[in-house]
Amino acid sequence: MKRSVVLPALAVLLAVTAAAPSAATPAPAPGAAPTAAGAHRPQPVGSLLDTVPRRGVLRVCTTGDYRPYTYRDPKTGAYSGVDIDMAKDLAKSLDAKVRYVASTWASLVGDLAAGRCDVAAGGVSITLPRAREVAFSEPTREDGKTPIVRCADKEKYGTLEQIDRPETRVVVNPGGTNEEFARARLKQAKITVHPDNTTIFDEIIAGRADVMMTDAGETRYQAKIHPELCALHPDQPFTFSEKAYALPRGDAEFTAYVNQWVHLATHDGTYRKYEDAWMK
Repeated sequence: MKRSVVLPALAVLLAVTAAAPSAATPAPAPGAAPTAAGAHRPQPVGSLLDTVPRRGVLRVCTTGDYRPYTYRDPKTGAYSGVDIDMAKDLAKSLDAKVRYVASTWASLVGDLAAGRCDVAAGGVSITLPRAREVAFSEPTREDGKTPIVRCADKEKYGTLEQIDRPETRVVVNPGGTNEEFARARLKQAKITVHPDNTTIFDEIIAGRADVMMTDAGETRYQAKIHPELCALHPDQPFTFSEKAYALPRGDAEFTAYVNQWVHLATHDGTYRKYEDAWMK
């Protein structure tokens, strides 16, 4: 009787043992790529802190349409701006040269997340939706949305209540925080999307639009180069935001390096020098 019970139990134990994974076989790493046999193997991951100097090139995604931070000359294709100068400075610190990757406000975060560039720069505002897709460096400056209008109309559009009227024509560039802010805060004003951010202020000068709400730094610069336009209360914008450089998620070493570089540049006069060249 005892023998007839023991033998089936032993058979069950052997079957379970054979089905269990071997202790010598490591579990696949999370996110590892499958091999041809269907198993998994860890993929080597290197930091851009090593890759960029080895490559000799720092790839920078930028829109080229947001002075004073980034501007691409349509005739020569050359880039200029505060963050263009900063990008050159960052590349030099990494023993590399800059290669600019043309992007748009609608695709900037996606281009960086997809690995088409190493840094996204050019007046990029930190937002929580963006922060879900990319990492951000230490901020370079504070900013916020504020209106820019024809100087003849500066008493008419100082508040959101004054702007949000059916007769007000608000112009926005597509895909960025300017359009997002206008659509979230305006319920009655007419919003028009102008595809070219380098000529959008001409729409106000020509009388085809009344108001644009953008970052205070841009309103100051545009008022400087267009005497017909006035930046309204740029020291007291409607919102609070910060500008920074967008970086790939998950590369802690590269992020730490860029943070240190930004910290030094914003405290040793480097950033102020580049900004003053455009703003003064």
